[in-house]
Formats: sequence, C-alpha cells, structure tokens
Amino acid sequence: MKINKFAKLGTVVALSSVFLVACGSKSSSTASKQVLNWNESAELPTMDLSTATDVVSFDTLNNTNEGLYRLGKDSKIEPGIATKTQVSNDGMKYTFTLRKNSKWSNGQKVTAKDFVYSWQRTVNPKTSSQYAYLFSGIANADDIMNGKKAVSTLGIKAEGNYKLVVTLDKKLPYFKLLMGFPVFFPQNEKAVKEYGSKYGTASKYMVYNGPFELTKWTGSNLSWTLKKNSDYWDKKNVKLSAINFKVNKSTTTSYNLYQSGKLDETTLSAEQAKQLSNSKQLVTRKGASTFYLQYNQTKKEYQNANIRKAISLVIDRKQFVNKVLGDGSTVAKGLASTGLAKLNGTDFADAASVKSAVATNRAEAKKLWAKGLKELGVTSLDIQLLSDDTDKAKDSTAFVQSQIEENLSGAKVSVSNVPFKTRLARSVSGDFGIVISGWGADFSDPISFLDLFTSDNSQNNGKWKNTEYDKLIEASKTTDAANTTKRWNDLVKAQKILLNDQGISPLYQQATATLVKSKVKGVIYNAAGVNYNFKDTYIAK
Repeated sequence: MKINKFAKLGTVVALSSVFLVACGSKSSSTASKQVLNWNESAELPTMDLSTATDVVSFDTLNNTNEGLYRLGKDSKIEPGIATKTQVSNDGMKYTFTLRKNSKWSNGQKVTAKDFVYSWQRTVNPKTSSQYAYLFSGIANADDIMNGKKAVSTLGIKAEGNYKLVVTLDKKLPYFKLLMGFPVFFPQNEKAVKEYGSKYGTASKYMVYNGPFELTKWTGSNLSWTLKKNSDYWDKKNVKLSAINFKVNKSTTTSYNLYQSGKLDETTLSAEQAKQLSNSKQLVTRKGASTFYLQYNQTKKEYQNANIRKAISLVIDRKQFVNKVLGDGSTVAKGLASTGLAKLNGTDFADAASVKSAVATNRAEAKKLWAKGLKELGVTSLDIQLLSDDTDKAKDSTAFVQSQIEENLSGAKVSVSNVPFKTRLARSVSGDFGIVISGWGADFSDPISFLDLFTSDNSQNNGKWKNTEYDKLIEASKTTDAANTTKRWNDLVKAQKILLNDQGISPLYQQATATLVKSKVKGVIYNAAGVNYNFKDTYIAK
C-alpha cells in the first residue's frame, strides 16, 4: 500500500529536555480512562475501502471494520467474521461460516451478502479501484475488470445470511492473508447507496463493524478519534475506550507534545533518534516497505534508460540512510523488501538483487547522462521532483535534488512538496516528472511488490512497460502458481528485469524510530499488510 514520507528524513532539533523522556513525564490522559493519544503521519484520505490505497486509510479501516479474518501478531490469522473455514481438496473453493452476532453501526446485521456486495463493487470497472487487481484469481475477476463479464459472475456467493462461498480460477498461496486485508472486508449496501458520493468522505458518512468507530473526522481535518464500538461482537476484549489521532508534520512538534503528555507516541527525526538511542521508550518499527524514485515514462526524457540510470547512480544511498535518515532504515537491495519471503533459506531480496541498480558510480553516471542527453537532442534537462510536505519529506527532496544537480551537468531540479493526499492524486494523474514513492507489502509475498509494475496495473503511475516482465508475473500466477520453485524463479527474473532497466530506482527499506510511553501495552504492529491493530491495546495502571 502507498505510504508517506513522514518517518523518513528529519530536521535537526535540540533536545534540551531529553532526560524527561528517560524518566517519564506526567500524562494528561489517565490510565483509568483507557484513552490512547497517537501521533499520525499524514492526513486521512478516505474511508471507502474500494478506493483506498494508502497506509493511513487502511490502518483506520482495519481498526474500525473487520473482514473474515483479523491479522494478529506476525500476521497470524485470528477469528473475524468467519467462525469456520472449509477448503476443497483442490484448494479452489473456500466456504466460510459467518458469526451471527456481528452488527453494523447502523443496526443492521453483517451478512454474507455484505461481502458479495463489497467485492463486486470493488472489481466493478465503474468504481475505478486501484486495488481491484488483488482479486485476480477469484473466478471471473479478470474478465470483469476488463469489461468482458458482468460483476454478478464474480466467484463469490451468499448461501443464506451466514454462509459465504468463494471460488477461485487459480490457486492463490496467500489467499487467507488477503482475507485479513481491508480491500476484502464487507460493505453495507444501504450505507453506500444512502450516502452516495459522500460515502467514506467523513466519519458521519460511514458505518462500522469493527472494534472502534471513527468520529470527529470531517474529511480534511488533521485530527480524529476512534471510540470503542459498543456493538462489536468481541467488545469485552477491547480495553481502550478511545484513540485520539493527531497529525503532526514536524517531529519537533510531536516530540514536544509527547514530552508534555499530550501524545503517547511520536515519530523521531534522525537527530532525535541518535540522542534518544538509550531510552527505554525507543521503539524501532521495521517495515516491509520500500521507497523508490518513480519516473513518469509518458515523458520522453524518462523513457530514456540512460537518463534513469544516471540519476540512480549519483545517489549515495549509504549517506542517505546513515547521515540523513538515521532511523534504522537500510539501503534497499531491490524493490521487494528484505525479510519478506524466503525459499530454502534464501531471502528473496538477495536472490533478486542487482547490485548496480542501487550502487553509486558517479563517473559512470556522467557518461550515461551525456549519452542520454545526446539521444534526446538536448544539452540540459529540467527535472520536476514531487514528494510530501512534511519537514522530513522536504529534507528528502533537498538531498535528492543536491545529488542530481551537483553531479549531472545541465540538470536543474525543481521541487514540489505537497500534502500527502495531493501527492497521491498527482501521482495517479501523472502530474509529476519524478516522484518519491513508497510501497508497503500488503501480505508476505514478493508479488505484493512486483505486481505493481505490470503494464496495466493501476498502481503503475510511471507507466513503465516490459513484455517479458508481464509474462513472468502472469506465469507466476497461472502456469507456475502451484510449483513453488518455478514461481519463485519467475519472480526473481522479473525483479531483475525491472532493476536492470531502472524502471524504478530503489532507495531504501523503511524503518521508523518512535517513542512509545511504557504504559501503552498490546499494540500489534505488522511489517507487511496493515501495520497497526489496536484491538488488544490497553493503558497499564
């Protein structure tokens, strides 16, 4: 899923009261109230699960709604709406028995029909869901998305109110993990139709069936609250009465709020992380997420592979992660993150790495740059670099800008730092030259990354295309899907094609340095998929 730049690059701030963190400061929220005050990285774009694409939206959806399964610690599959799952011998049919005590916040029962409606709505081409591609493998999904079959033919049907049958047209090794991802959650048809175009645009234009309900979100404000859902089927095990979220685009601001007890968690800048390295409240979140440069290849200059390779080769990624990030992030080995998947003890990131794709070689870069300019028939290039508007994102673009301008003759980089929601919209519409993009794996499989850059994938904002790449990804999903080794080799070859061509330029694998008050217990964080699950969280007395 799409992630923002908040946790990446920090301004240097003075921590004159650093010892207060180590000793602990008085909190304005008392433990008896079971209220969590959480720092958020960016604005909340949408609550429509059919159109959501980003980490903030999916985190919020995951805690206010629920699907067939809920993913616990280390992505362990836990009970959600499904109480029983039966799988056919050939692995092509799943039958789910649903609980009868799950309700929507509008009072209606959650039924199998809500799943059928939701899935059909998402794959319907009229919805323009960027995540519809995840339904590939469910019977007729591909034909529906291509306008060849009616949405009613999708391989999902309700047998009464509490039995759901899903039929596949190819095996999906990660199917159960998908069922814990918000795109596959149910939707209440009455609410969708009642709210119309306003559905999911504010907390009042939404209904909920999860541990919490979203309140105080207008659609554009920078704070909102999750309150305990009194109608949730497992409410007895939900301890928090509320979670207050506050967007802070400056780590200086969020740190000060943390110090004064107004926040229970804060993201740290590089300098803050260094000075607080011995704090017992320091928590480093390592993500299955990669940041990279995405080139707009509808533009002639970025169709030139020599230009793309030259830009990649001038960036000193080690300096980037060690001197500027300083938060535990590491140089990316490729697109798919390290630790995501292994076969016979070999990490996919190692098997599919191309060292030259993330190397620094400025002499070679200058040769390729000169060659690229000559091929384009120009002597200089104006480069538009897009990213978010946080302090950290601004430092990020400043670093990349300086690396390019200082090492490539005739390169002039103009920077646009815009709100997260705007950056997403501009990426989708192609309103950029180069954009610093981030992607977090939706489940623990390399395909969650590699699917993005097939020619027709809606997430492929740069429009990079390669026929052999497309064939390998398709083979991994069809002819080789049931053969673990062949599928693995398909994906390895595909990533190497992407990297050798510099279809994108990987920068780093994300880690985020945070402070979390010691009284906060039971927070579930998963590197892949939705990051935060607050169902079991509580404030210790």
